[in-house]
Amino acid sequence: MSKRDDQFQKMGTQDGFIAALDQSGGSTPKALKAYGIGEDAWSNDDEMFGVIHAMRTRIITSPAFNGDRILGAILFENTMDRDIGGTPTATYLWERKKVVPILKVDKGLADPENGVQVMKPMPGLDKLLEKAVSKGIFGTKMRSVIKEADAKGIEAIADQQFEIGKQISAAGLVPILEPEVDIRCPDKAEAESLLKKRILAGLDALGADETVMLKLTLPEEDNLYTECIEHPRVLRVVALSGGYSRDEANARLTRQNGMVASFSRALVEGMTAQQSDEEFNAALDASIQSIFDASKT
Repeated sequence: MSKRDDQFQKMGTQDGFIAALDQSGGSTPKALKAYGIGEDAWSNDDEMFGVIHAMRTRIITSPAFNGDRILGAILFENTMDRDIGGTPTATYLWERKKVVPILKVDKGLADPENGVQVMKPMPGLDKLLEKAVSKGIFGTKMRSVIKEADAKGIEAIADQQFEIGKQISAAGLVPILEPEVDIRCPDKAEAESLLKKRILAGLDALGADETVMLKLTLPEEDNLYTECIEHPRVLRVVALSGGYSRDEANARLTRQNGMVASFSRALVEGMTAQQSDEEFNAALDASIQSIFDASKT
């Protein structure tokens, strides 16, 4: 069986969850602050990304972080371009940890319109996808955000996700479509219902050789996304923590049968640069186990 077949089977069938380690640009200082490192620790973007790479390296190299409980890890491009212990990050993840490497490809959010924020244009996407394939990346992730239950806006979000998803599939990668519903959305349940209809329509329009994953907000109606989970064009449906605490996200996830986690901030909640390796590894192990357990439902 080829590496890609191994990764495809792991992502589709094994118990576990995806670690989202893809904070970039504007979200990096916030992530580092939660980790106990203030903005006085760097003087430019290059230094800032060096600091967060050290944080991610500590996570990835921890004995608690491996393919027994973690299916994949989502990386920022800057992380993909760096090494861990002299080995390219994506190679290290798969060969040392048996964790499937995934790349965040979006360039951030456009200004709000019709209650949503679609993704900014990605003129260099083909070149980025080519680089990702050359570095052993399995799939991609791209995020847009729904803030109101506006049918026109949600249609625009879904159309853009599927359109770019087809471009990614054509490059030989598995796209994770992430049309996030903001947990502060005043009509969240209605927005999720509208989104589900658009997702199912998009899935039905995919070709037999096109497979996607979905990364969705934990819904108000339990098991809302069962039809998506069972759809033949879907490899996996994963949940974002979306600002919920880890305990709240895990509790909500436990009630969603067949949905697994793809947590970012909730994964590293309570871990700091000041902890000893023993303390850090113990905290990470407990976090991973709690998310793994919540994903096994």
